[in-house]
Amino acid sequence: MADGARRAFIGSFTAAGGPGIVTAAVAPDGGLTALSAVDGLPDPSYLALAADGRTLYAVSETDEGAVAALRVAGDRLEPAGGPVPVAASGPTHLGLFDGHLLTANYGSGSVTAVPVRPDGTLARSASGVFEHSGSGPHPQRQQGPHTHQVQPDPSGRWAVAVDLGTDSVLVCTLTDGTPVLHREIALRPGSGPRHLAFHPDGRHAYVLNELSPTLLVCRWDADGGVLQPLTEVPVLPGAPAGDAYPSGIAVSPDGRRLWTATRGEDVLSVLALDAPSGGGRTQPRLLATVPCGGRWPRDLTEANGVLYVANERSGDVTWFATDPDTGLPQRGGSLPVTAASCLVLR
Repeated sequence: MADGARRAFIGSFTAAGGPGIVTAAVAPDGGLTALSAVDGLPDPSYLALAADGRTLYAVSETDEGAVAALRVAGDRLEPAGGPVPVAASGPTHLGLFDGHLLTANYGSGSVTAVPVRPDGTLARSASGVFEHSGSGPHPQRQQGPHTHQVQPDPSGRWAVAVDLGTDSVLVCTLTDGTPVLHREIALRPGSGPRHLAFHPDGRHAYVLNELSPTLLVCRWDADGGVLQPLTEVPVLPGAPAGDAYPSGIAVSPDGRRLWTATRGEDVLSVLALDAPSGGGRTQPRLLATVPCGGRWPRDLTEANGVLYVANERSGDVTWFATDPDTGLPQRGGSLPVTAASCLVLR
């Protein structure tokens, strides 16, 4: 791989026929061309890239639950050690925090920490697991905790996890390699929070709800590790005609626009972040919805003015150029990837 060459890494569900993890070249206009695939890890549905871009981490979203590290070697990925069990089921998201790889385990409703060695490889076992408890009013989806996302906050002081099953956000630290709860923030019962995205100002966050097509605006206090819910706004222009399950969320680097993806409706929503009385562009206002370019958009990524949508059921990754003024996406093309689940860029 030439110095400075851009690459995308695409996760998929191998149980649904996915190719594993696809490496793709990224053209100057954002277009994708597949280069290679590696399929040694079952259901690598979510990926995270090390800060130096040399190591890619993947969950194995299975009942047994595992994570793995892979080296970025030219236009291919090479395993960097075997899968590491996470002592939990269904890890669906992961993030790097304080020298560890954290996983959000949807099946178990827990958060696992796996130490990352100086060379980027993983320790052979998890160093600790935070077991969450609770439930929500939805009779099928909220019988217990279902942690769906975990990531560091912009300050790097806190790990923030979103639990769909308990309608809450968990703010954690690490103590001796074990995630420890600092604070749990209760959200609207039955909202089913899925993913959270921080505003570039580091003082606001947006929680996308899966069980209701809405976005929750929150104030974030990094000093105290406190998330304060403020207001909830719709991400669709009216009541959905059928199933509508929001999935992915992205905020523009300048903090002026926010995008969401909704499965069932199969649309992308464009929201303007208008300035409230307190200053700063934080209050979302729905501008438009556009087709996502496929079916069942599971994840959404923004980079360099381009949106990438992993459409799971139509089996493709579609890219859109975003208007720098309005944020409206214009379809550029798509890359076939069976059971596509996520995309990260280098």
